[in-house]
This record gives sequence, structure tokens and C-alpha cells, in this order.
Amino acid sequence: MQKNVTLEKFREDFLKDIWKAGFREEHPEWKNWDGPYFDDDYTCFKTFEAFLKSSEYEFFMSEKCRCILSDGKPVGMVSGYWKDKKTLWFEIGITIYDSKYWSGGIGTKALKLWIDENFCKYEKLEHIGLTTWSGNIGMMKAAEKAGMKKEAQIRKVRFWKNTYYDSISYGILRSERS
Repeated sequence: MQKNVTLEKFREDFLKDIWKAGFREEHPEWKNWDGPYFDDDYTCFKTFEAFLKSSEYEFFMSEKCRCILSDGKPVGMVSGYWKDKKTLWFEIGITIYDSKYWSGGIGTKALKLWIDENFCKYEKLEHIGLTTWSGNIGMMKAAEKAGMKKEAQIRKVRFWKNTYYDSISYGILRSERS
């Protein structure tokens, strides 16, 4: 079934669904795919009130993020950041928190919308990048379906659970948008 996918600025009512799907478990499934080789400081929030007081709240509410809605339900987020603002090197990312929304085309649609939004927002931007790892097949497929091209594969630089993986970089030029 075709899903209506939209991006909107986060609101507190969206965050309740995001907290439930992604931030109240000790070891959520999505963290196994979101750069698990980084020893970052994921925090489980037992209450929504604690989540609202966190730096996660500030990040979601910033201009760097948009909420992914599937048929009006908040299911994830897209984000963007300057790898090097001086040279206009911009990267994007995406997370869909609940696995029941994976592999249905939602991520691809969200990436296309986010790519378009950022090319419109930054008129001088000619390239948007996305970096993932070879263990995240779903992310690689979504990037390719969104029109991105594989630009780099750095072999065996991501080590997780006694296995080496490759770092994979994708990109799309303004002129390649469909």
C-alpha cells in the first residue's frame, strides 16, 4: 500500500511518538543500524518528561531536523549538517525508529523530499552527501532509490561485533535531481 510521506518541523506532539518508538528502550533495534560501531552516548528515557528536558529534544526541535510522517504518523527524522560550510559540503541522514516502517519506501520518499528541501534552501549548494556503512543494506538501497550515487567505499574501516565493514558515501548533484 502506498504511503503518504511528508516532512514537517518537529512539534512536541510528534516527539511523543518518536520517544515511544525510539528512546524508551535500553537497546532499541534502530541503534543496531545507526552507526553502531560508534561508542556514542545513546540515552534511554524512562519518561517522556525526561526526554523533553534532554539534548535530544533540542536537536529534534532545531532547524537541522524534520519529522518524517507516514500517513500523518511520526515515524522518524531526517537531519542535515555542514561537513564544511566554507566549501558548501553538506551531509544528510535519516532514521526511522520503528522497524515496522522499514523496507516500505518511506525512507526513500523522505530522502527525496529532504534533498529537494535542502537544494531549495541553499541555492549555491551543488552536492548533498550521505554516509553509511556496508552493514546497513536498507540505507544503501534507500540512498540509491532516492537518486544518490555511490561516490566512495572505504574498505574495512568500521569494526563492530568482531567484523569489519566498509564506510560507504553517497552523493547527488543539484543537476541530478529528478
